[in-house]
Amino acid sequence: MIQTSFVTLSRVFSRAILPLFLLASGTTGAWAQEAELRISTQRTPLYAPLYVAKNQGWLNEELAKSSPGTKAVINIFDAGAPVNESFASGLADIGTLGDTPFTVGAAAGIERRIIGKASDGPQTIAVITAYDSKIRTPADLKGKKVAVPKATYTEHLLALVLERGGLTFKDIQYVNLLNSDVAPAIVAGDVDAGAVWEPFLTKFESAKSVRVLADGTGLKAGISGIVASPEALKTKRNAIKAFFRAYERGRAYILSNPVEAGKLIAKDVNLSPELTTQVLKKLDFKTALTPNDINEFRKTAEYIHKIGIIRRQVNIDAIVDLSITQELGLK
Repeated sequence: MIQTSFVTLSRVFSRAILPLFLLASGTTGAWAQEAELRISTQRTPLYAPLYVAKNQGWLNEELAKSSPGTKAVINIFDAGAPVNESFASGLADIGTLGDTPFTVGAAAGIERRIIGKASDGPQTIAVITAYDSKIRTPADLKGKKVAVPKATYTEHLLALVLERGGLTFKDIQYVNLLNSDVAPAIVAGDVDAGAVWEPFLTKFESAKSVRVLADGTGLKAGISGIVASPEALKTKRNAIKAFFRAYERGRAYILSNPVEAGKLIAKDVNLSPELTTQVLKKLDFKTALTPNDINEFRKTAEYIHKIGIIRRQVNIDAIVDLSITQELGLK
């Protein structure tokens, strides 16, 4: 059985989280790190193959083949920033997160390698307004209260949408909210617009509570990476390969059985089975990075440096490692 825990934003920023992780697993010290593949992720359909693999037992099955004695520990966060912190605190071996938070973390000195693609889907990220809002174009956002989680790939999308309307962050009232709080704040009338990712985009759009002003189509691919610490790539290489095999099994299951996959992981991603299946159809889960994928990371790093989200330039090419997917023969 895979140990899974949901870790809130406030808990992750305390070093006291370390004993919480170890006590939960009943292990301490170096043995805990050697016997576990510690996975940091988020509760979203963007990482559906991981949840499929977990629920089908494939993750521990693949670990048993490739790295006997190693168990998967999945720690679920509410955004990319605490995923970054889990790596910075030495509490994660491998994880999934969007290109923007990864790059923000890299600019802050968090050592990781981009070793694969978790997903992409430009229609899974969007700038939204209230369903009956008079905001119809990006230019209409001028002077409005706009909510977005800071240092996320929807913050990057918002910047691109504003640019399309001839605006910058200086032209709006910027409100930093968690992804889960953006749509409710729009519905309550506390803000005029916001930028979100799944599952909250489909959940609120399907209820006709919000309307999409612009999604990532033609602007941002909505790519998320599979990333790992350099230490884990050395000491837990077989376990990381097992993760990829399980993820690919999850991807194949989604392609062959999208409706059943939606039912299987609905609770994990906080959506109804029907809406989960709807989101899955928007996503590509191939794990091998293509030149276009790497270029998407490059473009993100260059743009968010240009507009000041990060102060230090990040050389994406220096932190991409294709060796795992190449050794596994993934294309």
